[in-house]
Amino acid sequence: MRAVVVEEFGGPEVLSVREVPEPVAGAGEVLVRVAAADVMYLDTRLRSGWGLDFFPLELPYVPGGAIAGTVIQVGPGVDPVWIGKRVSSRTAASGIGGGLPIGGYAELALAKADTLVEVSQELSVSQAVALVHDGRTALAVFERAAPEPGEWVLITAAGGGLGTLLIQFARAAGVRVVAVARGAEKLALAARLGADAVVDYSEDGWTDAVRAASGGAVHVVLDGAGGELGGAAATTLADGGRFLGYGSAAGDFAELDTEALTERGVEVVDLFGISGAVADWNALARRAQEAVATGEIEVVIGQTFPLAEADRAHAAIEFRKSVGRTVLEL
Repeated sequence: MRAVVVEEFGGPEVLSVREVPEPVAGAGEVLVRVAAADVMYLDTRLRSGWGLDFFPLELPYVPGGAIAGTVIQVGPGVDPVWIGKRVSSRTAASGIGGGLPIGGYAELALAKADTLVEVSQELSVSQAVALVHDGRTALAVFERAAPEPGEWVLITAAGGGLGTLLIQFARAAGVRVVAVARGAEKLALAARLGADAVVDYSEDGWTDAVRAASGGAVHVVLDGAGGELGGAAATTLADGGRFLGYGSAAGDFAELDTEALTERGVEVVDLFGISGAVADWNALARRAQEAVATGEIEVVIGQTFPLAEADRAHAAIEFRKSVGRTVLEL
């Protein structure tokens, strides 16, 4: 079968399509004929050699932690009723708060049966794969933050896949949103999806613009950017606010003055605090699919690429040229 392989760490150019052996479903696993594979920012970081202490990748490897397609084989202990069903799932090697997001950029991929979510007919496989990580994470983040109707929420990385979903969940809950992103295209998208105010973080004084838009301060920060940007976003919080950090699009998690935030009564919740509060990730994934199927929210897929152009997909994300979700279609 064809798969995208990383044989050495480096830039997008190290991604190449190779013929590799077909995987075989083991106990508790299924084999999926992949129709769409999610491309995450994390994939680009790992390809560069970042994070090997936490993600001990061994070369060569096939990137990609989420897939959608059709089950063609089940392993021992798996109900054969799955054969022929359209499903979405994280890959068998991937996990919540652990595991390795690998194996997805391929014509065939393994998934664990207990992570499968059947894809409804109302959704395309590209929509389904875009929700594997972002849909359930957006719901987990939003429900952990628990903003009240009328409260102001600042969302960083608002033009990405997760940010665009959070804007829509907030809008549906009667929450007011300041969307922070870079560039006219992403800001226009955030406004179209329901953000009450949009702010370009590349402009001087952007935190003052957030305060002006929200009447002085925001009640909640949902931070998918991290780094200095996430730290600056935290300064716009009102006393007693909530900061939820779940992303590192700026290169690392948010640089926070935790002592100052604690003195102001700000609750800080990191990625593990968010994931630890979730009892059933599959249920969240199904709810996200239902929200799309009923038209409550829109999945923003900004760009798609064929398997052979995975390098272009990585470059689009890495050089901040992407909006919404990026997907490989087979």
